Formats: sequence, structure tokens, C-alpha cells
Amino acid sequence: MREYDILVIGGGPAGINAALSASRKGLRVLLAEEKEFLGGQLIKQTHKFFGSKDEYAGTRGIQIVREFIEKINNDKNIDLMLSAMVMGYYEDGVVTILKDERMFKIKPKKVIVATGAFERSLPFENNDLPGIFGAGAVQTLMNVYGILPGKEVLMVGSGNIGLIVSYQLTQAGVKVKGIVEISEKIGGYLVHASKIRRLGIPIYTSYTIIKALGGRKVEGAIIENVKTHEKKEIKCDVVCLATGLSPLGDILNQMGCEMMYIPELGGFVPVRDDNLKTTIDNIFVAGDVAGIEEATAAMLEGELAGLYASYELTGEFDKRINEIKNRLAELRKTSTKIVSGLKKLNLNVDFIIEEQEELDELHRNGIPEKERIESVSNTEKAKFAVIECFQKIPCNPCVVSCPTNAIKMDTLNGLPKLEYDLCTGCGNCIGVCPGLAIFVVDKKKSSVFLPYEMLPLPEKGEKVDLLNRKGEKIADGKVLSIRKLKDKTNIVEVEVPEELIMEVRNIEVMR
Repeated sequence: MREYDILVIGGGPAGINAALSASRKGLRVLLAEEKEFLGGQLIKQTHKFFGSKDEYAGTRGIQIVREFIEKINNDKNIDLMLSAMVMGYYEDGVVTILKDERMFKIKPKKVIVATGAFERSLPFENNDLPGIFGAGAVQTLMNVYGILPGKEVLMVGSGNIGLIVSYQLTQAGVKVKGIVEISEKIGGYLVHASKIRRLGIPIYTSYTIIKALGGRKVEGAIIENVKTHEKKEIKCDVVCLATGLSPLGDILNQMGCEMMYIPELGGFVPVRDDNLKTTIDNIFVAGDVAGIEEATAAMLEGELAGLYASYELTGEFDKRINEIKNRLAELRKTSTKIVSGLKKLNLNVDFIIEEQEELDELHRNGIPEKERIESVSNTEKAKFAVIECFQKIPCNPCVVSCPTNAIKMDTLNGLPKLEYDLCTGCGNCIGVCPGLAIFVVDKKKSSVFLPYEMLPLPEKGEKVDLLNRKGEKIADGKVLSIRKLKDKTNIVEVEVPEELIMEVRNIEVMR
């Protein structure tokens, strides 16, 4: 039997951070991961993270996981077991782990459960046809194994996952026929939705899928407006379901932890305190198994669980514990749903929720209204940044990137404000924005600088189609310059008709 100070179950962002934070306290840690690789969802996340620079904002998930793996492999206090399934936790504190057809007995002093979540399905006619995937499965096929799920995809669900995977499908050359959302408003970040609309992908709010068409495989789908009952038939060979996640807490049930059904947090979650300690002494939780949130919150929770479990073993309190709690509170200020769920657990969430805007066209279709665009344009300055970020979300890479301090935010969740007198139009903010929501216009050259992450990358002097915020061609243009950045968000400058300088927001390369 092997003895450890802390056993961490799950090698995703929460579990990795839990192991690393405990190791920094000099404790002996075993990190057990069911899959053959570390990283959890991070290994298939090619998009940039939101949040602050302290939590990897502006960095892609695949880059973050490489850094994590290097840290784990070089940490002498951490033993790693991959392809290892935790089978059970017993009254005497023994944990059994199955690996390579052998059963191992582990005796940890503390256990941190960071098993993540699983995808929800959706009931509709023919939902068992080949060609129906979960969004996570599609990401795994494309971003891990390099396999396309099909040629034409209908996405169901407009949360961040649905919007992000739709974008990634388009990057891979797949035609996304539309995004279906049962709510009357888009569920994910509006900058993601606007990015999708610039690609020409429609978003059908107040619609749901009622039937998949086809005999032996998916050949199309029927969607229906939940208000008017109008039906649309959409041809596709893949239906991708991005209809939410639920915490994967089976092992917590087996351990005897008290569970509570909280819809706002994704389903059954463990009852725990503000330090992520469950109702069973010595067992902690972190990440999506404790409630569905963004990966940034999972990483912070992992660190918190690791530090507090270490404190109980060493008696040495780390002030970083309180810093993490404050960071989590800041991240959660824009989510009334998450805060509502946490209150049901009687957790300390007595902070002021940021006011959210009322439903309008931007929330319905992802396209900002004329009034919003006018609010971020400047008729006097010749060259300046245009920040089309109109929703309060925790994100500030643009502020950090600005060399002249021209971009200001009151809080992490505030809206970015540009001081035109300070802005030089350098474009640094374009490349770091996770939502691809920043552009630079140059009135003297009649040009627009655009973020561009598609292939093929255009060449200087090449003729391209100029697209508006709906992805519609509105003119012909020419590429004036290309700035290739290390993080793969390239900046393309295109010559545009003078009267369209505030309308052109994307290009299509015609080859």
C-alpha cells in the first residue's frame, strides 16, 4: 500500500492546479487521471481564454496544458498515474485504483476530487442516428485526432461551447449551417456570437431541434420556433449538441458525500464549504464537479482546494487562499445564475452582481445595433482602435497590452473604454483580444486592420471579398499588409471604400 499526503482525482485544469499548489507546500501528491493524457478539456481548446493575465487570459488552452504538463513532469513531489481509474474510497481511508489490469491500494491523508463534467444529450426524434455528436466529441475528433466529423454541421446550443466549436469547425473547413438556441437570447459571450455572425453563420434564437432526418445516417434536421411553431428544414450530415454539461460526481456518491440538486450549477453537486471541503472530512472538490463554470474558475478552485487541504495538514495558512476567493468573487460578478446556485449551498457570495443589459438585437442575433457602433467610433481622429465589446464579462488583455494606457476598465468585469487622444492605432490590442472584437481603422489610408485566424492566410496585394458584420459581401478589397503573430491571431490590413470603413469586419480569401 502506498501512502500520500494528498490524492488528486482528475488531471484537468482543476486537478493539475490542486496538485501543483499542494506540492509547493512540500507535500507528497498522487495525481490520478483516467485518460492516457493530462489536460482535460484544455487539450482541445484552441481558443484564447478570457479573464485576467494572472489566469492565462489571451492564452490558448493547448498552450496552457503544455505548460502544466511540463510543471507536473518536473515536480519531484508529484507522482502521476495516467490511464488510472479510481474505483472506490473506503471507510478506513483506503482508495483503490485500477491501472494496467492491476489494482493499487492508496492511503492518502486528503483527497481532492476534480473529475470534471459530462455532456448532456437532448431528446428529439431520431436522436440516435449516426452523425449526432456532442460538442466535446467533435472537439476531440478535430483538435486531438485531426478528424473532421462531417462536411455540413447544425449546431444545437448557443452557449460558449456551441459558439466556440462552431468557430473551430469553420476553421477546419466545415460548413456550419446554423446555430439553434431555444432561448430568445444567445447563451454565450456576445463577442463569440458576433465573431460567428461575421463568418456568415446564422443563429436561430427561439428555435429547437425536433427531428433528425435520414435513414442510416444524418442527412438533415427539422427545427421549430418555440413561439410561432414555424418549422425549417436544414440539410446537414452532422448534428452537434452543445446543450450543457453536468458534474461528474459518481465517485463522490460512492464516498458518501452529501449531494444537492442545483440546476444553476448543472445538476447534482457536492455540498461543501467556502474552502471546497465536502461533508466528509478530508475530502475536497474543485472544478466542474463542484458546479459548471469556466475553466478559469476551475483552475482557481483547484489551487484553493490544494492550498486549504495543505493548510489542514501543515498548519501553515497561505494568504493566497483569501486572494483566490476574491478572484473567484470577481469572476462570478457577471453571472447571476452561478451566484444563485452557490447561495443554495449557503456559501459566502455576498457581493454585488454586475447589472446586465436588457434583451436587444445584439443578444438575439449577435449583431450590434447602429447606436452601439456609433458609441465606439471617433469622427475626428484619423487612426484609432474600435472596440466592439458591449457585454460585461471578466476579461482585460486589451488593457494590459496597450503601450500608451489608452484602454481603461473600472473593474475586471467592466466595459473597455478607449481614450482616443492616447490611442496610436498600434493594433497590439487586436491580437490579444480573446473575442476577436477589436479592429483598427485608418481613415487616411482608407484601411481596416482585422483579426484573422482562418486558412489560407492572404498575401500582400491579394484581392479579397470584404464582409460586413453579417458575413455578407459588400465590396472588393485588397490586402495592404499582414502581421503574423506567434499566438496565431494574425492581423490583416485591407484597403476598403472610404464609406465602408466602419462596416467591413471580415474578409474571405478567394482561393
